[in-house]
This record gives sequence, C-alpha cells and structure tokens, in this order.
Amino acid sequence: MLILFFSLLIFLSLLYQGLKVVPEQQVWIVQRFGKYTGKLEAGLNWIIPLIDVIANRVSLKEEAIDVPEQTAITQDNVSVVLDGIVYVKVSDPVATTYGVINPINALTQLVQTTMRSEIGKIPLDKTFEERESLNAKIVEAINEAALTWGVRCLRYEIRDIKMPEEIRKAMELQMIAERQKRARILESEGVRQAQINQSEGSAQAQINESKAAQIDRINRAGGEADAIITLSNATAQGIGLIAEALGHTGGERAASLQIAEKYIEAFRQLAKESNTIILPSNLQNPSSMVLEAMTLYDALKKKPAPYPIPVEK
Repeated sequence: MLILFFSLLIFLSLLYQGLKVVPEQQVWIVQRFGKYTGKLEAGLNWIIPLIDVIANRVSLKEEAIDVPEQTAITQDNVSVVLDGIVYVKVSDPVATTYGVINPINALTQLVQTTMRSEIGKIPLDKTFEERESLNAKIVEAINEAALTWGVRCLRYEIRDIKMPEEIRKAMELQMIAERQKRARILESEGVRQAQINQSEGSAQAQINESKAAQIDRINRAGGEADAIITLSNATAQGIGLIAEALGHTGGERAASLQIAEKYIEAFRQLAKESNTIILPSNLQNPSSMVLEAMTLYDALKKKPAPYPIPVEK
C-alpha cells in the first residue's frame, strides 16, 4: 500500500512537471535530448517530464534598448559623440534562440556599427538636417543584417549628438552670419520692391496726368470751336438783320448816325488808352466829323459787295 502511494505521488509530481502554463505574449522553446522539438504557445501545455526541457523563454513584446554613447566621424572628418534608442520585437522565436547567443548584445553592437557607418556618409550639417532620413536608413540596415536572428527593428531614434566645443562655436557663428545674411537680403528685397512700387506709381501718375491734360485740351478745343461757330452764326445773323433793316425806309440814315457815333466813340477810347494820338483837323466842329463819317459810309455803300450777304429769316 505504501509503495502504491509513493508511486501515485511520483506520477502526480511528474504530471505536474509536465504541465506548463505559458503567459500571453511569450513562446517557450522545447528541447528533447538537446534537440529542438517544438515551441509552446500561450496557455496550458504539456511536455514529457524528464525528457523535454524548456530551452528558452522568448518574449514577443516590443522592447526598447538603449544604445550607449559612441564616437563617429562624419564625411567632413568631424568627430561627434551620439547615442540613441532602438525599438525591437522578436518575429521568430526559434531563430532568436538558435541564431545568436545574446540577441540584445548582438543587436546593440549592430546598431552602433551601422550608426557609425551611416554617419560617415554625410557631412556634419546633414546630421542635424536629415535626422529622420538617417534614422530610417539605420532601421533598414539593421533589419537586413538581423534577418537571421529572428529580430525585427521597428524604429530607431538618435537621442543626442555632441560635438567638440570649437565646432559648436563655429556652427553658432555660421548660423548667426547666415541669419544676418538672410536679414540683409530680405531688407534689400523690401527696398527694391518699394522702389519698384514707387517708380510704377510715378509712371502711372504721369500717364494719368497726360491723359487728363489731353482730355482737357480736347474739351477746350471743342469748347472754343463751339464758341467760334456760335459767334460766327450770331455775327452772320446780325449782319443779315442789319442788311434787312437797311432796306427799310430810314434805314440808311439810322446806319449813318450809328457810324458817326462809333467814329466819335473810337476817338474817345483812343484818347483814354494813349498819350499820343492823331486827331483830325476838324475836331472843333463835331458836325463836320459826323458829315465825314456819313460820306465815308455813302462811299462804301456804292461799292459792290464781293459776295452776297446771307440773310436768315
């Protein structure tokens, strides 16, 4: 009875040792007599006690690995100290177990060598400008090299880049000079644009003034032409009325009287405008002046007109 009890106890112990509970996001590698026989997924699994052993417990979770500081030389022979962080995940637990002894250490060394190689391909200025592109190139190089390790690099980030103090000061001076240069260029562009705008405004103002002057001259010419035409029509109409009045009874005497009045008035205006005048010899006898003016009118009346005088009715 005691032997049966111990036998049952040993059987239960072996059964307990053969039952394995694998946590989520883990894979256990099983070996039998030193040879890979399979892997245990998450959940309750059973192996043969004392024959099957758990060779490795592989986590499938994403892991962040710090990359220590290291020195790298850029394409323009400047030494920089940089560090970073790499995010990896196991894609093949079997390859991770049997492909490399220490995957974390191997991956860290691979990241450092790849980072030094990529830094050496670009100058110092590009390491700051193309950091995103540099990270992508490092991830691509790591995935290509670590393909047989069963590890996949998800992303890599350069955390810090340190450079010699004299290089840093030189870059600061260069940055200040570049900003001053851009400021002067922008200022000169502003002055140039202002001068262009001012010249264009002056040219447009001259064009507008010339157009306005041209329009004013045209309007003035049109007004003067209308005035001349109106005055000519009025003069012609007045001459026609005078000619018609002369044909009536007493018209000639009235015209003679008006000519005499104009004659005397002309001498009066001439006396006002000038200190030296030529006076007729019969100035003391106004009646003789009137008679002379009427005689002149009669002489002009007897001459035939060179063209007919139009009379408007």
